Amino acid sequence: MIPDDKLQAVTRCLQEAFGVSSYEDISPLRGGHTSSLVYRIVVRGTPYVLKLILRTEDPTRHFTCMKAAAAAGIAPRVHYAGIEERLFITDFVAARPFPVDEAVARLPRVLRALHALPPSRLPCHFNTTCTFMLTPGSMVDGFVRKFQEPNALTKADAEEVLAAFARIAAVYPSDEDQRVLSHNDLFKPDNILFDGERVWLIDWEATFDNDRYADLAAMANLCVFSDAEEDVYLTEYFGQPPDEYQRARFFLVRQLVHIFYSVAFLPMGSTGDPADARRPVDFRDLQRRLWAGEFDFVDKETRGEYGRAHWQQLVRNLHEPRWPEALRTVARGQVGGVRV
Repeated sequence: MIPDDKLQAVTRCLQEAFGVSSYEDISPLRGGHTSSLVYRIVVRGTPYVLKLILRTEDPTRHFTCMKAAAAAGIAPRVHYAGIEERLFITDFVAARPFPVDEAVARLPRVLRALHALPPSRLPCHFNTTCTFMLTPGSMVDGFVRKFQEPNALTKADAEEVLAAFARIAAVYPSDEDQRVLSHNDLFKPDNILFDGERVWLIDWEATFDNDRYADLAAMANLCVFSDAEEDVYLTEYFGQPPDEYQRARFFLVRQLVHIFYSVAFLPMGSTGDPADARRPVDFRDLQRRLWAGEFDFVDKETRGEYGRAHWQQLVRNLHEPRWPEALRTVARGQVGGVRV
């Protein structure tokens, strides 16, 4: 089951972590969206997770941040993390159903604990979050061109999306000195485990120092669908009711998330007929299905549906009074990119 070229490294890590040369049982762990090989192993009667990283980049940042989160009780305990071998062993978390009405208060507490950790200060190989779009350059230009080419939307609809992005980019601060250690892959619940008592975050491959609102906004799509839920969510995160600036910044990044996933997923599911994008998708119901494990990004149709859901939610939000108010509040709160 374990590739031949990894057997020696696995044996070595078992000896170092547990003083044994083999496991008693092994089975693959399915789910998630990773190129890595993930197994549930049993050593001395206790289950663990063994993960073999197949990606080619240096896993130093990944492992360093994962171990910091584990030490803080946010990620499962790390028993072995071999940068050279590109594998690690952690505790196995027996996941239980996580009621979404509990998640709206529990999840921001986990993020608050994560973002309170010291930043890693380690370089990021590639930003896979919405803040990627706030870094001008050829990569962002190419990302936008792929969105425009397949006729996923009419020209007018696509221009509305990009105009909204331009308005956010014009007022949103860079705040590089205020970036926090972030998970960066919380737009889907695969990486959130609930054992009945505690919430754990797993799969730290995308972690790097980022704007705190990127994690906050991405995770909010899973559980925040009303003003009342937003109040609970942000109050739990900040430890007190949010002020006008915090609410505005949160709202703008939520729209940036909608833009990012519209631009990323609409071309993947495009049939070349812009009318398809107007087929109604209930955003809240899609997130409910995603939370319940009833929705996956397995084919062109589901990816297109995900992109449509974000685009349609974005359009609704752009016609709310809160949209121009948030732009004004964030613009007014900045002088030279620093909050005043």
